Order: sequence, then structure tokens, then C-alpha cells
Amino acid sequence: MSQDLLLNPKTLIAGVDEVGRGSLFGPVVAAAVVFPVSAMSQLQAMGVKDSKQLSAKRREILARDIKNLAISYYIAYASVREIDRLNILNASLLAMKRAVIKLLVVPQLCLVDGKQKIPDLIIPQEAIIGGDCKSPMIAAASILAKVWRDELMVRLSPKYPDYDLAKNKGYGTEKHRLALQRCGPSPQHRLSFRPCRK
Repeated sequence: MSQDLLLNPKTLIAGVDEVGRGSLFGPVVAAAVVFPVSAMSQLQAMGVKDSKQLSAKRREILARDIKNLAISYYIAYASVREIDRLNILNASLLAMKRAVIKLLVVPQLCLVDGKQKIPDLIIPQEAIIGGDCKSPMIAAASILAKVWRDELMVRLSPKYPDYDLAKNKGYGTEKHRLALQRCGPSPQHRLSFRPCRK
């Protein structure tokens, strides 16, 4: 069924991805972004690919272009407390669901990065392992989520100066782990993650 939808240039597809799953600090952030199938070649021509393969500057430029091209997009998150309560996988799926249900346009199909489908979603969906490398629509979502989350980390950095957040974006670099040992976790650290436990 999804193959038939993908063959129609007018079909509205939402790419859905999350970022920050492996971070020690802050929320897990998801984006859903809707394009017609006909926009696929345009996204490829723009150089849209997995956000991890792009420089920060390139991601920022592409995020602007993606928003201009998209029919609708939404960025949502699951909080540190939700991550600790639900576990990181379920919190990631929750963030993705929140992003999809807040879209102003209902897509005909969601392409979701990973092997898990979003629970209790009434829109047809397909989970794609390594989707951010295989689908420019999922890659577009990964770029929007990454840019939004990185900007959040930079904004939070002055409030939590010990953890070097502007540089590490909440990930467990050596400097970050040493700060956790020295200062203990902040209210934005994921206590369910071993390096953050007191």
C-alpha cells in the first residue's frame, strides 16, 4: 500500500525522526515534516541528507530551506522526566507522536526512522531502519530536530556552565562526564542513564 502512495507525486508524506536519544542531558526532540512525493528530487538536489553527515552551518541553512519547502512541519519533545519515567525508546516514540499529531496538514503516510512504529497513530506509517540515510523526507526531519535541539543546548549552556553544553550538546564527552563526577547531575540530566546517577 505504501508503494502505491509513493508512486503518486501528489501524495503527502511526513518524514519523522528524533535526535538526542544518546544524550545525557535535556529532552529528546522529534520533528515531523510534510512534503508531496514530488518534492523528493528537490530535497535531494538541495543536499538534504542525514543530519549527522552535515556541518552545523549547513544544517542551519538547510533547516531554513526545508521549512520554506514543507507544506507543514512541527517540532516536539519528551522531557527529561518523561525519559526517566518511560525509558528513552518510549520517550522518543512519544516525542515523534506529538510532532505528527500537531501537524496542520494530515499526511497520507508517515515514514518513521527506526525499527519501531509510533504507537496508537491512526495515520498509516512505515518504519525504516536507517531511514535518515535512505529517505530525504526523514533526513529533512532529522535536520529540523537537530538544529532545534542544538540551539536549545546553546541557550541552556550559561545556566549550566559546568557541563560544556555549547560544545557537546549534552552528549557524554570526557569533559561532560568529568563534570558529572565533580558537580553531580543538574535537574536536566537523565538520571536513568548510568553516567548521570549520583
